[in-house]
Amino acid sequence: MKYTNVTLKIITASKLGVLLKSESIMGLKTISQKDLQNPTFSNLSVIVRKEVKDLVSSVRFIILAILIILTFLATMYASLSNLKNTLGANYDSTKSFVYLKLLTSGDGNLPRFHVFIGFLGPLLGIALGFDAVNSERNNGTLIKMLSQPIYRDTLLLAKFTSPIIIVATFFLSLFMLSVGVGMLYTGVSIEPSEIIRILVLIFLTVLYVGFWLSISIMLSIKYNQTSTSALLAIGIWLFFSVFYPILLQMCMKFFLPDPNTISQDELIYYNSIIMDLLRFTPNQLYMDATTILLMPSVRSLGPLTMEQMTGTLPSNLTTWDSLLIVWPQLSGLIAVTILVFAFAYTLFMRKEIRN
Repeated sequence: MKYTNVTLKIITASKLGVLLKSESIMGLKTISQKDLQNPTFSNLSVIVRKEVKDLVSSVRFIILAILIILTFLATMYASLSNLKNTLGANYDSTKSFVYLKLLTSGDGNLPRFHVFIGFLGPLLGIALGFDAVNSERNNGTLIKMLSQPIYRDTLLLAKFTSPIIIVATFFLSLFMLSVGVGMLYTGVSIEPSEIIRILVLIFLTVLYVGFWLSISIMLSIKYNQTSTSALLAIGIWLFFSVFYPILLQMCMKFFLPDPNTISQDELIYYNSIIMDLLRFTPNQLYMDATTILLMPSVRSLGPLTMEQMTGTLPSNLTTWDSLLIVWPQLSGLIAVTILVFAFAYTLFMRKEIRN
């Protein structure tokens, strides 16, 4: 009986090695005996390594990575040029959040880096996932792969996990680079609260890209042609980024009364309605959350009345208070990402792959 189990493990590893040519020998050598005792985990790790290798060497990722790096360098140069003016001659580094200002200050000519990410992040997620499944099906490798001892959910999880690993490593490197440059330029040590805020910002950015990645993977399962899934994903991105705010503004002008004829309380009420409708878009959720995380002095995402401002002191919020403010945005992004991925999972489980 013991001999039979060992033989099955060797056969499983051999089939997987033949299937994944790029991992044929080196990949199997890196699988430990513990991994072989859990074939699902070993299959997942091998497919993830293969997907990471393919995605990192793809032209589309290299182009988008270069574009984001150039954007990062441009915004960093603008921030460093204006940092001394932003901080002032006499500043307390423990209260000024030097490294957060490095990510939010500028010269007025370029948007902030997180604003660029709010625009370019969806493109990165779409580029990494629009052909995740339909390209395998069109090339005939999907049915061969699933004819091996690999579950469908293992394959789909690997298709989602691999780009997430790449995106997390990419943004972690960029933000750590900004901290290193800031240390060399200012000589100020980073505070623990800044580290926490930057780590939450990285998690939020990866989650934001992951939402668009899950949408593109879902479309790659639904449609057989890669061009169709790519165009539809870009269309959804354009709708949420450009057309939805325009349509909302047009509707508000048609339905809401003239702002010059209403009281201040009514103006605040209608403004809160507009902001709530805008928060149906992932772009607005990301921008709201990053604004609170990177600017501790911001206490609210909407207008405040004089009664609400009475008695407040001009101080910065603690990290915990900022996290409490952004929790609705953070939980909203987590919920929609899980929802879209669950729909893609159900779609893939029921998908006919033989034709």
